[in-house]
Amino acid sequence: MDFSIKTLAAKSTAADNASTIKTACIVVGVFENKKLSTAATQLNKKGAIDAALKSGDISGKIGSSLLLRNIADVSAERVLLVGLGDDPAKVSEKAYSSAVQSAARGLNNLGGTDVSVVLPAVDGRDLAWAIRQTVIAFKEAIFRTDAHKSKKDTIAANIKKVAIYVAATDAAAAKLALAQSIALVNGMELTKELGNMPANFCTPTHLANTAKKIATEFKMGVEVLERKQIQALKMNSFLSVSAGTDEPPKFIVLKHMGGKAKDAPVVLVGKGITFDSGGISLKPGAGMDEMKYDMGGAGSVLGTMRAIGEMKLKLNVIAVIPTCENMPSGSATRPGDIVTSMSGQTIEVLNTDAEGRLILCDALTYVERFKPAAVIDVATLTGAIITSLGHHTTGLFTRHDDTHDKLAEELLVAGKQANDVAWRLPIGELYNEQLKSNFADIANIGGPAAGSITAACFLERFTKKYTWAHLDIAGVSWKSGAAKGSTGRPVPMLTTFLMNRAG
Repeated sequence: MDFSIKTLAAKSTAADNASTIKTACIVVGVFENKKLSTAATQLNKKGAIDAALKSGDISGKIGSSLLLRNIADVSAERVLLVGLGDDPAKVSEKAYSSAVQSAARGLNNLGGTDVSVVLPAVDGRDLAWAIRQTVIAFKEAIFRTDAHKSKKDTIAANIKKVAIYVAATDAAAAKLALAQSIALVNGMELTKELGNMPANFCTPTHLANTAKKIATEFKMGVEVLERKQIQALKMNSFLSVSAGTDEPPKFIVLKHMGGKAKDAPVVLVGKGITFDSGGISLKPGAGMDEMKYDMGGAGSVLGTMRAIGEMKLKLNVIAVIPTCENMPSGSATRPGDIVTSMSGQTIEVLNTDAEGRLILCDALTYVERFKPAAVIDVATLTGAIITSLGHHTTGLFTRHDDTHDKLAEELLVAGKQANDVAWRLPIGELYNEQLKSNFADIANIGGPAAGSITAACFLERFTKKYTWAHLDIAGVSWKSGAAKGSTGRPVPMLTTFLMNRAG
């Protein structure tokens, strides 16, 4: 699908000239009170749109739509009306997102191969946001999950071109926003493809090869540490998780050095458990297939790196991904075992299904060598975060001081900008009490109460030498049920955060 930015008369908006746009279908908005957007007014010279509203063929409510054909004095073959709610003066972000998603899904079933979208002003959002939502919606409408089916799904994908019309004065900014949006969506699609891939295909080796491919395509540095190198670094906590599997662990370091050589990098650390059986603390069989998504942190970090690589972002960013399987066997780590992390801290493994923190803690120690400006770890870490925040919001954790409050605010703002929101939860000494062990420096679980918080507190012990935040994405990185699959989150939040840092 090709996207482009187009303009009409230099001294007017695209909406003022919508009737002259030659296309298979033009998308314009209408409202509940039978009011028309500026673009719809231009197409209504013979009253066809007024008639559709008055007859009740379209209500104007958010999500409603109606296709009209062969309107007099309109160059487009078809006109798709989409409902934008009840306030022409304030098109909400919900209204616009719903409208463009409805349009993208519906238009794929049409015979026309090109679509033109005339963007309305969205209350509280800029042009770049509207372009991004448009690209995401149209790309999502054709995203496929049938890579491993012998007979491919019948999915309409008729649209080949999407033209987004803007005022001539906005053209330069719009073209930059479009390029960034396409890069972001490409990163999201990589994340979704990795997340949807079965664990017998998406192995630690496959993640390592994906990092190498990104490095080659976008001129990044890459290093993949093998078991012997991981052992030499004394990452015994990480290795304890991979003890029960035949699949070799990998430790991936991917470097995008787009900033100045002296600038401290932002480091993204992604949890890469390519299948989580729970180990000896075996999970229930029902729903265990979804544990192929337990590499969602690694997948989102790789997707983000791909996005900023395509953008040529002027910022130093390093991705660090510890990746392995968590499987039960005669050689697997047992509940009650004690392991020594790279930091020298000893850990009593009370539950082998709390394995993500065991691989992340060694990665968080490893990244000290980069003297980072900030470190953000991303992990499908706890089921408890779903109980707390559902499937809508990422859990954000960091220390409570001025420096960490600033980092938290950057991430929260980026999430709001990207429609990929997070919510900050507390950590602190009160919760650390739950992690005490009689036999080691720390236990790897703190009991059922505040499970996502105590998991974050565990990680925090390994991050004292730099500014750090933790994103628990267990609720947002995939969806279950009939629409089961990876969502591509939190690539939008992370990418927007890095874009903001790069200025």
